[in-house]
Amino acid sequence: MFENLTEKLEKSFKILKGQGRITEINVAETLKEVRRALLDADVNFKIARQFTDTVKQKALGQEVLKAVNPSQMMIKIVHDELIELMGSGKSDINLKANPSVLLIAGLQGSGKTTFSGKLAKWVKTKHSKNPLLVACDIYRPAAIEQLKVIGSQIDTTVFTGEPGQDPVTIARNAVKDARKSGHDVVIIDTAGRLAIDEEMMKEISAIKNAIQPNEILFVVDSMTGQDAVNTAKEFNDRLDYTGVVLTKLDGDTRGGAALSIKAVVNKPIKFVSIGEKMDAIDIFYPSRMADRILGMGDIVTLVEKAQEQYNIEEARKLQKKLIKDQFDFNDFFAQIQQIKKMGNMKDLLSMIPGVSKAMKNLDIDDDAFKNIEAIIQSMTPEERSNPYIINGSRRKRIAAGSGTSVPDVNKLLRQFDEMRKMMKTVAKGGKPTNIFNRR
Repeated sequence: MFENLTEKLEKSFKILKGQGRITEINVAETLKEVRRALLDADVNFKIARQFTDTVKQKALGQEVLKAVNPSQMMIKIVHDELIELMGSGKSDINLKANPSVLLIAGLQGSGKTTFSGKLAKWVKTKHSKNPLLVACDIYRPAAIEQLKVIGSQIDTTVFTGEPGQDPVTIARNAVKDARKSGHDVVIIDTAGRLAIDEEMMKEISAIKNAIQPNEILFVVDSMTGQDAVNTAKEFNDRLDYTGVVLTKLDGDTRGGAALSIKAVVNKPIKFVSIGEKMDAIDIFYPSRMADRILGMGDIVTLVEKAQEQYNIEEARKLQKKLIKDQFDFNDFFAQIQQIKKMGNMKDLLSMIPGVSKAMKNLDIDDDAFKNIEAIIQSMTPEERSNPYIINGSRRKRIAAGSGTSVPDVNKLLRQFDEMRKMMKTVAKGGKPTNIFNRR
């Protein structure tokens, strides 16, 4: 996410580093490179120019020329302006009504249906709601079936309406059904088109008028860059939606949509979607996104993701096992499953300051633990509980059973032993711990 933009911004700030004398010319050169980096990221030209003009005014006003560390002062100013550009603070979703009706709009292929499922799971887990998914895309082949499959995955009811009914009728009946059946959130997945057309806009406007939604969320494919921003403006002119959702931020996106869209439509970005898994959805925090764009990581989000999987009672049990030197491969396997629930491994690592740059050319996929899991699963229950009994012959059997090699097994056993010693030392400090080392 924003890899190229981050790299180019870092290069622009280097202009101010190592200079014997910082001048207004140096600052101008830095901002010229910043503007070029923004344009390369597909940020709107007017927004990029306005952004750098504002930064220049503040930079000179705060006496960057006299600062002890001008480059750091410039980074802080750029960081603050990025936050302002993307919306200052987070924007909460309106779930006060019963039922709260959420209308999902956007072009075909933007990820509306997948996001609808993610949003349903999010309101269930985060707000203890009982959502109803509504299939109003009656045009795209298999769209209704896709939503049914998603509903099954997240254990959520899907309302499909009767054959031959139009989307307006389906949406209206779905809201009525929700009131009767006790669903307190209604999420309506609407049809998209390959391009904006009058028929599409009339239909979704009619749905809006019929159900009077509490929220209208416009879903944008981040990889379409400036085109996404232009589309967002046209939709907003017709729908006056309440918020934006950026999808596919884990793809090869340049970041232009994230940086431009708030300034163009003056509507908050409420969610970002990063991946296909149903829990791959995050509230949009401008300050955290600015941190990541400038290569500062996102420790707060990483800790929050870890805490979602954190069970203090289990942590206490684990601490006792660590102190008594009883931590085994059963515990280790359970910890791996917790980490995997936190999300995409490369995305998680990129939240750690400095790691994103180090990982630039590394290919880290979701199967990062595949070999480790295979080795552990090839052990007998006795071997998992007491790793010290794993001798040479057992290692050969484990390697053969897991499709790995004896050196792979040896490496895991050695790393496990080192990790167990480290965790035992931490546990003796008197704080609950596990492999996340959250405390």
